[in-house]
Amino acid sequence: VKDLKPVTHSYLLNRTPPGICSSHLLLGPCCCLLPPNLNSITPFSCGLQDCEDPNPLIRALAVRTMGCIRVDKITEYLCEPLRKCLKDEDPYVRKTAAVCVAKLYDINAQLVEDQGFLDQLKDLLSDSNPMVVANAVAALSEINEASTSGSPLIEMNAQTINKLLTALNECTEWGQVFILDSLANYTPKDDREAQSICERITPRLAHANAAVVLSAVKVLMKFMEILPSDSDFVSTLTKKLAPPLVTLLSSEPEVQYVALRNINLIVQKRPDILKHEMKVFFVKYNDPIYVKLEKLDIMIRLASQSNIAQVLSELKEYATEVDVDFVRKAVRAIGRCAIKVEQSAERCVSTLLDLIQTKVNYVVQEAIVVIKDIFRKYPNKYESIISTLCENLDTLDEPEARASMIWIIGEYAERIDNADELLESFLEGFHDENTQVQLQLLTAIVKLFLKRPTDTQELVQQYVLSLATQDSDNPDLRDRGFIYWRLLSTDPAAAKEVVLAEKPLISEETDLLEPTLLDELICHISSLASVYHKPPNAFVEGRGAGVRKMLPARIGSQETVLDQSSNAIPGTGAVLEPPAVIPSQDSLIGDLLSMDIGAPSVLANPANMFNPTLPSVDLLGTGLDSLLGGDMTTGSGGDLPVISQSTTGLLGDIFGFSATPSSYTSPKICWLSADKGKGLDISGTFSRRNGQIQMDFTFTNKAMQPMVGFALQLNKNSFGLTPSGPLQVMTPLPPNMSHECSLPLATSGAIQRMEPLNNLQVAIKNNIDVFYFACVVPMNVYFTEEGQMDKRVFLATWKDIPAQNEVQFTLSNLQCNAVSVAHSVKIFFLVTRERRSPDNTTSLVQQLFHIKVLIFVTDAVVQKMQQNNVFTIAKRNVEGQDMLYQSLKLTNGIWVLNELKIQPGNPNITVSVLKRYTHLELRINQICYVHLLLLFICKSPIIHT
Repeated sequence: VKDLKPVTHSYLLNRTPPGICSSHLLLGPCCCLLPPNLNSITPFSCGLQDCEDPNPLIRALAVRTMGCIRVDKITEYLCEPLRKCLKDEDPYVRKTAAVCVAKLYDINAQLVEDQGFLDQLKDLLSDSNPMVVANAVAALSEINEASTSGSPLIEMNAQTINKLLTALNECTEWGQVFILDSLANYTPKDDREAQSICERITPRLAHANAAVVLSAVKVLMKFMEILPSDSDFVSTLTKKLAPPLVTLLSSEPEVQYVALRNINLIVQKRPDILKHEMKVFFVKYNDPIYVKLEKLDIMIRLASQSNIAQVLSELKEYATEVDVDFVRKAVRAIGRCAIKVEQSAERCVSTLLDLIQTKVNYVVQEAIVVIKDIFRKYPNKYESIISTLCENLDTLDEPEARASMIWIIGEYAERIDNADELLESFLEGFHDENTQVQLQLLTAIVKLFLKRPTDTQELVQQYVLSLATQDSDNPDLRDRGFIYWRLLSTDPAAAKEVVLAEKPLISEETDLLEPTLLDELICHISSLASVYHKPPNAFVEGRGAGVRKMLPARIGSQETVLDQSSNAIPGTGAVLEPPAVIPSQDSLIGDLLSMDIGAPSVLANPANMFNPTLPSVDLLGTGLDSLLGGDMTTGSGGDLPVISQSTTGLLGDIFGFSATPSSYTSPKICWLSADKGKGLDISGTFSRRNGQIQMDFTFTNKAMQPMVGFALQLNKNSFGLTPSGPLQVMTPLPPNMSHECSLPLATSGAIQRMEPLNNLQVAIKNNIDVFYFACVVPMNVYFTEEGQMDKRVFLATWKDIPAQNEVQFTLSNLQCNAVSVAHSVKIFFLVTRERRSPDNTTSLVQQLFHIKVLIFVTDAVVQKMQQNNVFTIAKRNVEGQDMLYQSLKLTNGIWVLNELKIQPGNPNITVSVLKRYTHLELRINQICYVHLLLLFICKSPIIHT
């Protein structure tokens, strides 16, 4: 009978018939009711008895079987046997019981915590048997993912780490995977500890199991971020990582593919690891297509000036294969090489021309598509091959290839004698063309007209514009046609400035993952996330899916900008002082009444009471961690617009750019009405000019007598506003007269917390009486000119602030993306002033953002915000929405970091604000950004009319 018990438990676990749960087999039809007096006659009692069996195998199988019974009403009967098994003398029983705790936690988490099983699991980390340690780590990791508390269950300290590393050498391969994954969640306290852990993990790279190798690579990749990048140890570790990754490529195709997907991430993060291993990624004839395509992608990422000849030779060979998809990607890869390695561009173009001469249709079409990109990257350099491209015009049948060829003809129409004939040939089947081709053809013919107006006027007016506006039902096409029509008929010079404007160069790597996503995926190497190249929460729902992992900041170097425990900036000697705590509000009117308003204070050159200093070195100059995606340049050639002091030229006149950009000033509002001011009417606003806050007044005397002796005093307020000079009002102010004046303000006055925070109480005195009123100061006047944070500091600060300090809110129904801009663009009025046909009533506002002349919407937002001292540190585009990463500094020394998400056509804007301190900044940040966006993005036109 004893010999049958293991077989019975294995059958119940592994051979349960479909539709019948093991709980039913163990408990019988009464599995939902299990009174204590029936324990002796139910099959479940056999499991309880087996937990006391002298055979350790049976004890382990019994607790394993009972752990699979997912019936909540009997879990309390499992507690005592499980507690005994966790302390069993046999390690096999203990390791099985450790896994059973995780299963029980999934059924009843509260019961596990109340019964103290978690403490027993933590005690097993010190077990003498490495497999028990591994299973305890696995169980605790599983429980930690399911826990809602957010606090880690394993206290990772030097002692625990040493125990795990000791067990790592002796446990099974899957136990090693669990331990390595747990180590990946640990952040060493210094370089020395990180190096010591790496040295003890490095032997795992030689393991035969691919999962162990990838898990070890994950830990090493994470810890290499902590170590100084120029250290000899990192250089040695980089060399050691290459052989195990290469070895993985000799496995079966499925393992190869998983390894390649992980290698793709690794070479994006650290291309030096495999820069000398290009040959192992050359495609073999018997590789599956999914392996071929992945190898091809990695080849492009590793391409450099030193190996480009090898790569091009291989790619040219691949372009003669029989697999169409593979050939297409190989041809495109040649174009990517030309864009990435400038020295190889001429050789790549020559290779593409050789492929065009093969006259293979799909090869020719792919070559034309990539040559268009090469023209964009290297203008006025390889245009001599256009004649060769035109010879294949009749063979093009794919929309992307036809659109690319049309773009080439339109862009270089002045160099092609018969450009009008070539473009006219496309008009014959205009209505049957793909939308992409129609739009490109419309733009190309307009370009041709602007370059050769005398020869092509009829082609533009009678053909393409008529086809696009009157005979088309596509709103994108019709709106673009009307834009061009009005531009050409009103001001051809303006049209030339818009349509023939200089185009930005395309980037050399457009398919790289954004740095933050790449860092997150590096932390998920050897998991599905690294295969999908998506974070876990993109394809996994439920527990643990929302937990976000990020690479740590480098310890002991300039990358660690803000220390967690203090405000010191390492390596600079500077200290970032915390903002002053604003005291609670008392009787403010009493304070005002006690002021000596007859003698207003005069403060010359007020000193800022908060003066945090930041390092000025450009730590991101090497391209490492290019701050949340996109280029980090803010000068010419970068993604971010540079605000000039003057905007000259016709294009600036078309869009109505102001010649002298200035910060937004809200309209004046009535602060004190004449009936409350005994004939004195005061309206005003606040502005920021020349780095100083100004209080702008309009005093109107509606009384019957002159007014003299004006003086002003401000109550204590949240930001310490105080006059920095006397109030200069015309004296006397005659009846029925108005006078405008400005009062400069400093921020060195007494601080008193107000509700709301930007509330300001004012007392005005003249020869008639003393008057009191309150006004709200717009937050943007508190934004200082020193708010542009260094890019490296921004990145480190963003990473350093805890996730729980991030506040995200959505501003709804804001029409600043397309509608507000469209109404303020003169071209829009040119289009809508007259209609040639009554049926041309399509809403231009709805489609304007599809047109090239309005691609400046986000850049205009960047400009407008920079004029208001909100500085854009980085900009990127993710899945059609623009994401701006910005910083600003308030006059009281508080720094605000935010992420602004703008999607064309979407009236909702998402703002994510990070705060370092936890007491007051949340209130300031919310008021600051809501006010900022509502006032000077939405109400203030982004492009002035």
